[in-house]
This record gives sequence, structure tokens and C-alpha cells, in this order.
Amino acid sequence: MPAGSEPSPAPITDGVFFTVPEPLPRGRHRLPRAEVVARQRDRLLIAATELLAHGGPGAVGVKPVCSRAGASLAAFYECFETKEDCIFAAYDRFIAVFIERLVAVHGEGRTWEEYVGAVLDSYFDVLGQDVVVARAFQVEMDSLGPEARRRRREALHGLGQLLHQKHREWVGEKGEVLPEAAYIAALYGVRQLASDALDTAAPDLAATRDSVAVWVSRAFAT
Repeated sequence: MPAGSEPSPAPITDGVFFTVPEPLPRGRHRLPRAEVVARQRDRLLIAATELLAHGGPGAVGVKPVCSRAGASLAAFYECFETKEDCIFAAYDRFIAVFIERLVAVHGEGRTWEEYVGAVLDSYFDVLGQDVVVARAFQVEMDSLGPEARRRRREALHGLGQLLHQKHREWVGEKGEVLPEAAYIAALYGVRQLASDALDTAAPDLAATRDSVAVWVSRAFAT
């Protein structure tokens, strides 16, 4: 890299949160219009995510996103009205993958504490698989303003409600569980510690996971 030049944004890891679409054929082709738009949209989502992770919201302009994605301004505005719409759509993909991974954690044959540990493993594992996307949406996202914080809040509250319900089903009608707010608070704590780890040059998510597991398992032991 030439002296004085800025490092380029790091690429996302293909196949974790996003799958890099195949390039469009050159010249005339027979791809359906819907397929063309879908590929352009995914490239734009990926580009916006990479720029957000690299330089925060200030680095995510419509023109820089189009330049990185190799898309035209017309293609961008066919998919999104604003750069915020593009970022929020990428964030929705991030959350959808997380929910899918966490819901897929099964409790059969496990104690409650083992199930909670497996959920933590899944959470930190998927973050570690793509730290670029993780940094974009766990470190930089909140600075996009009220709408970004609303989306983050809704996601955490929804996951907290899910864990509360799971625990209630686990212990049965006569068992005792903490109030729903406790599960939401725990998620906020776990997320913040993960975000702090991601906001470093060399995130040690494994160490963060181990330290988190200690107090989470004690707080929610049955």
C-alpha cells in the first residue's frame, strides 16, 4: 500500500450473512429483470455494509456505495430511496440470520444451562465468522440515529421474549423464571460486551464468550 494512502474497506465473508452474487453477463443477456435487480441489490447491501464497518455512517454515501458495488445510481434508486434504506435493509438481513441461527439451537438432551451455553456459542460463532458485518451492525449501526436504535431495540426485545418463553416452557407451570425484562437486560449486556470486543483491532470473541458464560449461567440457572 503506498505511503499515506488509506486502507481499503475489508470485504465481508461470503456465505455467512450475505452471499456475493455472480457478476452480471457483459452486453446483452437473457437474465430476467427480477434476477438482475436482485443481484444489484445484494451487491449494494454488501458494499454499504463494508463501508459502514470501515468508516462509520459518514463513509456510506450513495455514490461510494455504487462505486464499490459496481452499480449505477439508477440501479441504486431502483432498489432503495436513500442510503439509510440500504443500510437498514442490510441490518434486517443481519438480524434475520441471527434469529435463524438462535432458533435452530435445540434443547433436547440438554440442561437449561447447557442450552443457554449453546445459544451463546451460536451467537459468538456467527459474529466471529464475519467480523466485518458484525462490526458494521454491532458497533457502527447505533450512530445512524433513532431509527437504527429502534430496530436494534426491537431485535433485542424480541430475542429476550423468546428466551423468556423458552425458559418458561423448560421449567413448566410450577417452575420459577425471572421477569422478561431480565432476559432482555442480559441480552443488552452480552451484546455490549461483544460490541466492545469487536471495536478493537484484534477482537477476541472467544475470550468474551467465556467471560459472559460465567455470569449468564449463574444468573439464569434453574
